[in-house]
Amino acid sequence: MKTNKRILFLAQFSMLLAIELVVCFTPLGSLPIGPLVATLSGVPVIITAIMLGTKAGASMGFVFGLSSFLKNTFMPPSPAAFVFTPFYSIGDISGNLWSLVICFVPRILVGVTAGIVFQLLSRHLEGKKSAKVIPFAVSGVLASLTNTILVLGGIYVFFGRTYAAAFGMSYELLLGALGAVIATNGLLEAVIGGVAAAAVCYPLRRYSVLPTRNMQHNRM
Repeated sequence: MKTNKRILFLAQFSMLLAIELVVCFTPLGSLPIGPLVATLSGVPVIITAIMLGTKAGASMGFVFGLSSFLKNTFMPPSPAAFVFTPFYSIGDISGNLWSLVICFVPRILVGVTAGIVFQLLSRHLEGKKSAKVIPFAVSGVLASLTNTILVLGGIYVFFGRTYAAAFGMSYELLLGALGAVIATNGLLEAVIGGVAAAAVCYPLRRYSVLPTRNMQHNRM
């Protein structure tokens, strides 16, 4: 039984890992909705944490961070690449060790947040109809916002003036600009994270190696 569970875990993690790499390194990871573009790289991390547990979610979050680090180091998509890697510079502006913190810590915490919130809400709502949606959706929303807020907050705290200078922006306007990103793209990605978690994880949860009490109750 333990061997079967291990094989199932590895198979599910491998499939989610493949999806994570696809959304990180191809245009499929960007979803244009009107004037906004939502990044989907956090979705496989959320699904992993719910389906396979917090540790697996944190590991997938590390992959998310590593993908971001590699992309910004070797294929920098914008002048802001220095906030994600210490090995990129533009003029006199360059990244440092705080770049690694911004690149990895928020992404790892996406998996941690999704896993912990899901387990807490599942236990609290055990046996209730709302357990079919709320734990999944809330976990997805909060995990996505964790990434957005910590990344943008890290940029403001550790690179505020240099980040503003890289985009020819006044430092005094930076906080408002980052707040606008949270209110637009950040909220859009949070909604997508919540919807994806509920739509994918609830019907597939019964095949997870870590079935929760409420799912067991729903199968009875």
